[in-house]
Amino acid sequence: MRAVRFHGWGAAPSLDEVPEPVRAPGEVLVQVTAGGVSHLDATVASGDFELKPPLPYIGGVEGAGTVLEADADSGLTPGTQVVLRGGGLGLLRDGTWTERVSVQRRTVTPLDAPLDPAVAASFFVPATTAHVALHDIARLGEDENVVVVGAAGAVGAMVVQQALAAGATVTGVVGREDQLADVPKGVEALTLDDAGGLARDRSASLLVDTLGGSGLVGRSRWVRRGGRAVVIGYVAGPRVELDLPSWLLDEVALLPVNMIRQERRAREVSGDLVRRLSEGELTLAVEEFGLADAPAALDALRAGRVRGRAVLLPG
Repeated sequence: MRAVRFHGWGAAPSLDEVPEPVRAPGEVLVQVTAGGVSHLDATVASGDFELKPPLPYIGGVEGAGTVLEADADSGLTPGTQVVLRGGGLGLLRDGTWTERVSVQRRTVTPLDAPLDPAVAASFFVPATTAHVALHDIARLGEDENVVVVGAAGAVGAMVVQQALAAGATVTGVVGREDQLADVPKGVEALTLDDAGGLARDRSASLLVDTLGGSGLVGRSRWVRRGGRAVVIGYVAGPRVELDLPSWLLDEVALLPVNMIRQERRAREVSGDLVRRLSEGELTLAVEEFGLADAPAALDALRAGRVRGRAVLLPG
């Protein structure tokens, strides 16, 4: 069968012929229908991450597929659509960028409703992160005014949609003018350059920021006193300087979202999010690549050119 493997740290992957997986007792043999391409995949491939699979290794920390074979007591039958996640996939062992894989039962989660394979492989992080950020961390109330920074990205767009569904008034902010079209409908969409009015009005009760970086504190001043700013990511930079007297005067709480600690909660809420995606209440933009195009998918991801999430399709 075919699989996308890394043969060296920092090198581009190659499409190889590899042996078929052999299912061990307690494992599930899965026909992979899509493998997600994430920033974690790129980080692992760089060789700078703490966790390193033995080279050469098959990439892909998450994916989706259908069950081919499983133990009788696994609760899984052939043909069941499943999500593949955890169990060291793409971190400590071969991942999902392949045609078939045999994995531990705890790595396999059956879907509560049918999804397009590309969406099934990539929804978990953006959809559950948005839910946890809004409802568990920010404790979103009724009739809130929410500003979402990075609203065209996979996580940001999910935050926008879920905040709208909860009854909030939402403003979506993006870094570039060409990203305005990717902000979900039903919200005011602005670029960072045109967001000066948010600082003047300070009418927002909640900021959800997926960019981070040195501009985070300035953006927190878009929020009225007594409000909060939820910080999800740091794609614009990992550091921020905080002037404590000004921060105390602003009275805006900075709240971190740590999804590593929230994994159990994410799994708890994923079933309802799958249903909402299946019914079209929520949508996720996905760019599809063939296995042979894995290097191009990674390059696009690193350059910030992926609209939504990127996935590799074995077929």
